[in-house]
Amino acid sequence: MPIRLNPAPTFRDRLGSTDRVQYGQWVCSGSPLVAEIVAGSGTDLVVIDGEHSPVGLESVLALLQAVAAYPVTPVVRAPIGDPVVLKQLLDLGAQNILVPMVDSAEEAAAMVSAVRYPPHGVRGVGSALARSSRWSRIPDYLARANDLVSLTVQIETAAAVAVARDIAAVEGVDALLVGPADLAASMGLLGQQNHLDVVAAVESVIAAGRAAGTPVGVNAFDPATADRYAEAGAAYLLVGSDVTLLARASEGLAERFVPRDGDGAAPASY
Repeated sequence: MPIRLNPAPTFRDRLGSTDRVQYGQWVCSGSPLVAEIVAGSGTDLVVIDGEHSPVGLESVLALLQAVAAYPVTPVVRAPIGDPVVLKQLLDLGAQNILVPMVDSAEEAAAMVSAVRYPPHGVRGVGSALARSSRWSRIPDYLARANDLVSLTVQIETAAAVAVARDIAAVEGVDALLVGPADLAASMGLLGQQNHLDVVAAVESVIAAGRAAGTPVGVNAFDPATADRYAEAGAAYLLVGSDVTLLARASEGLAERFVPRDGDGAAPASY
């Protein structure tokens, strides 16, 4: 007889089971080895990035398999809120979907439909062929699928901030994530995600989510800014990424050990 499997708790379940702020890191390198290192670091979440990285479908599968052995909740960011792409990610076994650039309640409702089977949505049915159901080894997967998937949508523009409470109130949206970098750009403050106006906009989304009963997270690599958002009521914070940690740590080693010439460059032999 085949083994009958129970799926892991969703991101929605994780957020609902604790009052503690949850902390996560991005995996953007596409490396399963690096993903496993991050998954074992002790943070609560690992977010696999399919938007600003070289991660495609095959990579998502390998990354999910790499982190599966650890008590960390994996979230997969789609490159776009397209129902076909979301269907593929779900079938790969991504239980927790993050959709970028959602600007309205109508767009959020469309994303809810995309991750749910009929009659509640438009997700294509191919679970018997897919890792999502572990090839039909999860009992009653089709009947339970809506409870086994969570959806987070990103608030990344001034337009989305203005209707954040409406987006948060859409049934089936389990969490919001604010992206301050794109938000700053939409506000005419490119590269200034710690600008006071941007911070105020982020905090307004946190307040809107709390009013609607929907958890809100923020991308916040600066520790002081992350602490501020935690104090403002953020439910989770993404505080680093594999590629930025490697970049900054390797630069620190070079700064410590490599001699520099007058303009700050390493000698030509390097």
